[in-house]
Amino acid sequence: MPKAIFDDFELYYEVYGDGEPIIFVAGLVGVGSYWQPQIAAFSEKYQVILQDHRGCGQSTHSRIDYSIEQMADDVVQLMDKLKIERAHLVGHSTGSVIGQVIAIEHPERLKSFVAYASWTKADPFMRRVFEARRTLLTASGARAYVRSAPLFLYPDWWINQNEQMLEDRETRSIPAMPAAEIGASRIDALMAFDRTADLHKITTPTLVVCAKDDFLTPAYFSEELVKSIKGAELVLLDGGGHMCSEVTAAEFNRVVLEFISRHP
Repeated sequence: MPKAIFDDFELYYEVYGDGEPIIFVAGLVGVGSYWQPQIAAFSEKYQVILQDHRGCGQSTHSRIDYSIEQMADDVVQLMDKLKIERAHLVGHSTGSVIGQVIAIEHPERLKSFVAYASWTKADPFMRRVFEARRTLLTASGARAYVRSAPLFLYPDWWINQNEQMLEDRETRSIPAMPAAEIGASRIDALMAFDRTADLHKITTPTLVVCAKDDFLTPAYFSEELVKSIKGAELVLLDGGGHMCSEVTAAEFNRVVLEFISRHP
């Protein structure tokens, strides 16, 4: 299993297919396996690169003060290690704001950017939601945090239809959870993130995607992003919640593949 080794940490990554590289950057859970519903569709024509964030999955669980800028620097360092000069980047939630930072600070590294379930800066609603999730993690532990997560991420009907799969996933994921202090630091990084003053600097071709029923990062954030990034395109999917790349994978894949194909 490949790991990119740096001075004081390692990043786990996986590569599928050949062609122009697409780096898929996961959300707060931070594991590349989130993108399983995308691998087959995208690797037919492109090289798909998945990675576990530092602090997550099979990457080093560093006990540091996490920030979105640090997470973005990790992605750029991984690109350097893999000798990827330029790539398309598809970022989900936390991954989408990592993409914002790379588009602002390293525009020469991106061919295109897909900001999926993204936001500008945390507003009172978002702060209350993430304060609740942080408290669940630090006061009640990993099981309560993981058990409650689908309520924030998925539509009710999808939870009802996939209860056994969610139970099995929880059984596997709870033992692999990083220390609570790492999860809490990563949540703090989300709440501190604010690059709204720099969004006008983004020149990378950008697609903003969100489901209309996304509870965690409501679609109004995506509408704000499109107003701030010159030339950005907006696609609001009819449903799928915060995890529409899984819930409505075929539609998500179609929209993103069509956009990337226009920006070789």
